[in-house]
Amino acid sequence: MNESVHYHDYLQLDKILSAQEPESNKRNLSAHDEMLFIIIHQAYELWFKQLHHETDSIVEIMKKPSMNDNSPELQTVVHRLHRITIILKLLVQQIDIMETMTPMDFLDFRDMLRPASGFQSWQFKELEAKLGLKYQNRYGHEYYTSQLRKEHIDIIKKAEGESSLLELVNKWLERMPLAPSWSVQNEEEKNSFWSLYRACYKNSLAEAEKDNWQLFENTFFTESENTESFLSAKAKRAALFIMLYRGYPLLHLPFELLNYLLEIDEQLSSWRYRHMNMVHRMIGTRIGTGGSSGKDYLKAAADKHYVFREIAQLNSFLIERRKLPALSSDLERKLGFVS
Repeated sequence: MNESVHYHDYLQLDKILSAQEPESNKRNLSAHDEMLFIIIHQAYELWFKQLHHETDSIVEIMKKPSMNDNSPELQTVVHRLHRITIILKLLVQQIDIMETMTPMDFLDFRDMLRPASGFQSWQFKELEAKLGLKYQNRYGHEYYTSQLRKEHIDIIKKAEGESSLLELVNKWLERMPLAPSWSVQNEEEKNSFWSLYRACYKNSLAEAEKDNWQLFENTFFTESENTESFLSAKAKRAALFIMLYRGYPLLHLPFELLNYLLEIDEQLSSWRYRHMNMVHRMIGTRIGTGGSSGKDYLKAAADKHYVFREIAQLNSFLIERRKLPALSSDLERKLGFVS
């Protein structure tokens, strides 16, 4: 018979509760808030580990040659993406606790931390890579690993070389079986879905928005040579179709998937901006303990590091529901419940 499991042993509390060693204690100096600072950052790293656990499981499902959208697999992906967004919201909320520490409280131990810095969080950088943030799209990519240990740089480089969630979403969208097809040969067919939608979209533009028409054409009917573009025109058409007709039962989960990707970006952005404002409040314009430019670096990264930016931009090409082209009866049947 197996030995009974005890709460204390199962959670390895001896290790966890003895893992806080304030530098101020080692030097016999008083810095009450250093314990708070350590525990909050340890909690961040534990949540980063859980985010990796969820992301890895999603990637494994979506890496399959043909994920079955009509099976529990898609629901599992959506459920875990939802969990990721909830964890990210919690990470934003933890800043409220950190901000109970005043600038003078922080100065009690700040100089003892050099050159340690949140910039050295390899888990966070690895997570960004798994989601789809590429080396060339990072702000200050020349030095973003400059303060990391070699073994941690190797982990990040490995993640960058593997299929990211963004790349897998692109492949999933490209093989969406129910999105209306388009080709150069049928583009002039007056009754094809995309011909009808093009006309509807063009008619929806205000005079000041007329420049959007060429952007619409380039986005959905021309393969981009932009190195910052990771979604194909075909994938973008499928994503737009999902957004437009999400009320149909078969498109509900695909829409939820896209929506949670946008929520991930939104929460990561909120976390970066809250972090930036907290740093400004704590140290003003001084450089970070790791040598970065502090607030300025964080602001530039927050402005640039949107992983699912191309999906968010598709909202520029939506039109009112009542003006949507009517779907064929055959497609409507396929998108609804089968009785």
